[in-house]
Amino acid sequence: MNLDELRNLNFREVGNWPLLPKIVVLGAIFVAIVGLGAFFDWKDQLDTLDAAKQQEAKLREDYTAKKAKAVNYDLYVAQLKDVEQSFGALVKQLPNRAEIDALLTDVNQAGLGRGLVFELFRPAAQEKMAEFYAELPIAISITGNYHDMGAFASDVAQLPRIVTLNDLSIVNEKGQLRLNGTAKTFRYLDEEELARQRQLAKEKAKK
Repeated sequence: MNLDELRNLNFREVGNWPLLPKIVVLGAIFVAIVGLGAFFDWKDQLDTLDAAKQQEAKLREDYTAKKAKAVNYDLYVAQLKDVEQSFGALVKQLPNRAEIDALLTDVNQAGLGRGLVFELFRPAAQEKMAEFYAELPIAISITGNYHDMGAFASDVAQLPRIVTLNDLSIVNEKGQLRLNGTAKTFRYLDEEELARQRQLAKEKAKK
């Protein structure tokens, strides 16, 4: 069959076409059907396969991470024990509520013992509550010489309880040095206060 005969074929008379054109048309229709089937059916399967591959990669990463943790489990346990011991040692340095007055007396005596004069020693009216401890700021103003002020700061640092000196400034007033700042001490919360703090944390989390 030549090119002119192909051009003269009438699609309304397909039944009368020669065998070769019929085969070509049927082949084209078959290819089109397969292509449409692949697009509408296989596409979902290919998407599912891609998702499965991504999930497999994620699971492999999770497995690798968990395997590393399992290998270092003993090390993690030892580190946790060290942290708990360090934390316990710090907590022991925090006074309870009944010991706060004695600690304030210790801070005051540390200054007096160095010959300093407290012009101001005023604990805050309200403590600042944290998760497991309370912070009590104390406004201080002390007069004396520079050497004695340095010795006072050293004595405070060596107290058995935690006391920090913050926002310090020294001014010279007519030849007399005045140290202004804030001493902060901390105490651990009792069971009732801890329960209240946990309740407040839960209420904040819900908001």
